[in-house]
Amino acid sequence: MSFAHPEVLILLLAIPLWLWWWWRREATQRTITFSRAGLLAKGPRPRIAWVRWLPWLRALALAALIVAVAQPRSGARAERVSSDGIDIALTVDISSSMLAEDFQPQNRMEVAKDKVKRFVMGRKSDRVGLVAFSGEALTQVPLTTDYPVVLAAIDNLQVGQLEDGTAIGTAIATAANRLRNSPGRSRVMVLLTDGENNRGAIDPRTAAQAAGTFGIRIYTIGVGTDGMAAVPVGRGLFGLRYENRPVKIDEALLTEIANSTGGRYFRAKDAAALQSIYEQIDRLERSAVEARAYIRYTERFRWPLLIGLAALVFELVLRARRGILP
Repeated sequence: MSFAHPEVLILLLAIPLWLWWWWRREATQRTITFSRAGLLAKGPRPRIAWVRWLPWLRALALAALIVAVAQPRSGARAERVSSDGIDIALTVDISSSMLAEDFQPQNRMEVAKDKVKRFVMGRKSDRVGLVAFSGEALTQVPLTTDYPVVLAAIDNLQVGQLEDGTAIGTAIATAANRLRNSPGRSRVMVLLTDGENNRGAIDPRTAAQAAGTFGIRIYTIGVGTDGMAAVPVGRGLFGLRYENRPVKIDEALLTEIANSTGGRYFRAKDAAALQSIYEQIDRLERSAVEARAYIRYTERFRWPLLIGLAALVFELVLRARRGILP
């Protein structure tokens, strides 16, 4: 139980003083002078036992109303609690090569979206952001704990939203810019790509070093099978036209990026491997952060208010029925 306005409760100290004043006044007014004693027989005759209740009823009414004004409430309060949580920037490649169909029955893009969504749904107090990149990079969702918004943004990721290509350095710089001022003690970037850096003015190694100075760990994931994969190369009469081409992932670059920031490089050759990688990252990144929990209060002022009003009504009824003498 707590009070919204506890300072009002100091008025309760005035009630004993009021009772003391009331009894002193009664003691000085017990003798009433009349010219004829017969007048007393015609006047109202109070019952002394009822009269004694009056100051206590008034005191009860005042005390209950003061408590009601102080606004008692129960059931909750806003407090800081310690929980596991990290700041995560999910950085996803949406270049045209992500439509390669080597993760049958789905392509790389659909499998990546599914596994990223599962990763987000496992969050509790982590702040999660989403950056999409191809030939350029764009923040889709800033860091937030509003997971439905993040999931909806992942669903909306489509190849062709940005200029084609693979600008890994630009992607790292964009995600790092979101993480560098985040309040979390642990800052993580998960970068998923299926190609080699071929676009953008920012060198990936330079971007990774800059991210490392902000305490950001980068986990890189190379997506794609070994050997050949059916990759879209244009549009024909019946939709996308595919050709079998060798899978080219710059694993040396992705490994260097991860190692320079204290992270790790993973290779996902199928959907199960990609799922396992996100689970490993989840286990690797656990750190205590402070979060604020909010719970709604239950207001309790109605009961003291009703008690105070009932006491006042009872006092008035006693005075009206018996015609109390002053």
